[in-house]
Amino acid sequence: MDSKDNNAGGAQPPKDENKQPAPPTPPPAGGQHGGAPTPPPAGGQHGGAPTPPTPPPHGQGAPVPPPPQGGAYPPPGAYPPPQGGAYPPPGAYPPPQGGGFPPAGQGAPAPEDTTPANFQLGTKLPPELKVKIPKNELQFDGDHFIRLLAGSISLSKDEKKKIVDSIPKLKQAQVDELIRIFEEEKQKFSALSKKHVPQLEKLAQQHYDEWMQLEDEVTQSVAKQEDAGKADEIRKNLGL
Repeated sequence: MDSKDNNAGGAQPPKDENKQPAPPTPPPAGGQHGGAPTPPPAGGQHGGAPTPPTPPPHGQGAPVPPPPQGGAYPPPGAYPPPQGGAYPPPGAYPPPQGGGFPPAGQGAPAPEDTTPANFQLGTKLPPELKVKIPKNELQFDGDHFIRLLAGSISLSKDEKKKIVDSIPKLKQAQVDELIRIFEEEKQKFSALSKKHVPQLEKLAQQHYDEWMQLEDEVTQSVAKQEDAGKADEIRKNLGL
């Protein structure tokens, strides 16, 4: 069979063993869907600039910036501005709960009235007191002393009774000191403001009642002493 018959019969030409294979076809630019190729991330695993953060979806706040490389803080202005491009203008924050700020001049407590009420101790006492100062050799006004003592709201009934009984044993300086203390007490309470008057009236009434009880006890004691003296006189007259 001649060469024509071989070519007509589909015989393949001899292969060239020294021929290089064709290079592979490169993939389409931009991956499967075309477009510009995606550059490899800068910095990777072996250093370089940090990968910028992915912008957040619409409506979310700005992302937190990544920590600085090498311990240095980012330069001024590196942080993104608030959502919207600017900080809120003055007055944009909502007012406090309740409808707003109180009007000027309201909310502060009114200043306390410190005008002296001139409250006087001992005004409830009768003009004449039945408790008398025992006989003594001291120089002082006994009636004035008893009125100061009776009007005091710092001593109890028993304490007042002890002071009266101890007058003959006291020295002049001690009596003068007691008078000074009682007068200072009157001045102190008269200088208090009106808000203290209800409490002062309550204390004054309490000590007035106690003093009147003391006067009743003294009156009964004096009456018993007089009765005992009369009985002794009668016995003497009868020779008993």
